[in-house]
Amino acid sequence: MARLDFQPGQQIDGFTLQEKLADGGMATIWAVSHAHFRGEMVMKLPRLRGEDDPTAIVGFETEQMILPRLHGPHVPAFVASGDFTAQPYLVMERVGGASLRARLDDLPLSVEVVASIGARVAEALHDLHRQQVIHLDIKPSNILFRPDGTAVLVDFGLARHDRLPDLLAEEFRLPLGTAPYMSPEQVLHDRNEPRSDLFALGVMLYYLLTGVRPFGFPTSQAGVRKRLWRDPTPPRALRADCPPWLQQIILRCLAVDPAQRFATAAELALVLRHPDQLPLTALADKREADALWPVFKRWLRALGREPVAQHSAAERLDRAPIVMVAVDVSPGQEALNESLLRSVRLLMSVAGEARLACVSVLKTQRIGIDFNEDEAGRNLRVKRMVSVRHWAKPLALPEARITFHVLAAPDPASALVEFARQNQVDHLIMGARESSALRRHLGSVSAQVVAESPCSVTVVRRREQAH
Repeated sequence: MARLDFQPGQQIDGFTLQEKLADGGMATIWAVSHAHFRGEMVMKLPRLRGEDDPTAIVGFETEQMILPRLHGPHVPAFVASGDFTAQPYLVMERVGGASLRARLDDLPLSVEVVASIGARVAEALHDLHRQQVIHLDIKPSNILFRPDGTAVLVDFGLARHDRLPDLLAEEFRLPLGTAPYMSPEQVLHDRNEPRSDLFALGVMLYYLLTGVRPFGFPTSQAGVRKRLWRDPTPPRALRADCPPWLQQIILRCLAVDPAQRFATAAELALVLRHPDQLPLTALADKREADALWPVFKRWLRALGREPVAQHSAAERLDRAPIVMVAVDVSPGQEALNESLLRSVRLLMSVAGEARLACVSVLKTQRIGIDFNEDEAGRNLRVKRMVSVRHWAKPLALPEARITFHVLAAPDPASALVEFARQNQVDHLIMGARESSALRRHLGSVSAQVVAESPCSVTVVRRREQAH
């Protein structure tokens, strides 16, 4: 029988309880040590009383299934677990930083801090979705930060794994989630939509920016269901210094229809890091909630509405990858760039929701003075940006699907690899210059990128060279 009266010094399967760190309604968290495990660890012990909500037990079983399958810097490392025949528990890495919940006393936060937090959490969500998991309970208390600022997601009791049984969906028919952050599709019992996590992140960004929750704190199912038709007051109506781009990002995340949100968490992270690349729409300047007629039409559509088939986390990422193309607009590369354009056009036509990041590197000197202008007095970065936009014009992509970036760096290969890593790029396309004795001796940029890139790389040659 599972115990409830734990004390410091008590041992569970060789783990020694040291200090109680948190005492929640569904579980307690203890700092623990073990003779055979190094590093700081915590043990999560569920509260198991006869009168407890059975979802707590099923949620703990769900977390025991999912956490051991996760890896990377955005989740706590799994150490050990115990089953319900004796004492159920989960032991994991103790993340050194603080919870985002600790920042709620400082609300509202600055625009820069809100955007930075949003980008880091979106990056963590993308990493989670890549591992075929949807969190479904994103909120400040479930986000920690490592000392280097990396966001860490915790508490996978409501999560959904593409490849595992969904015990919660099988056993319960009520909406599952935290009421202020729950997405419309979760209200409709749909647990298979990764963009639900983007909705919750949008709620969180709204709250961090304004100090107000966009949908309040509903305590009934009827109150939660209102988000199927009721839109929130635009952030700029509550905070005058909110920039238009941040309002547009937040309101897109809060769209009732998942298809109107960002396609992936990686795309959301990209626009939060590069807001100058976001084409603004009417959402950016909206100053009040929708009038009665649009709300009434959404209410009619919500009557008797049932969940629709959505894509799993893996399918969503496959449909909406971030593609990066490295474009060298130096003189003499015209033929290679034509081949590069053909390859990019083909890939973008196959991936209908893909987003393209066109990147060019302006090489700088490691030692010495860098000149920002050419002989005619034209800014080199602006000149390069114009050239890249001219190269991409035949692709005829909508503004929402393409961005342009000019990087200044002494090492082009390292700059490209770092951009791909920071922006969660799924596929990188670049051209390969003709071979020469010097390039064979020093190595090529494309070879270094292929060796170090965190994603798949396609290297394109001129058509004549390919033959």
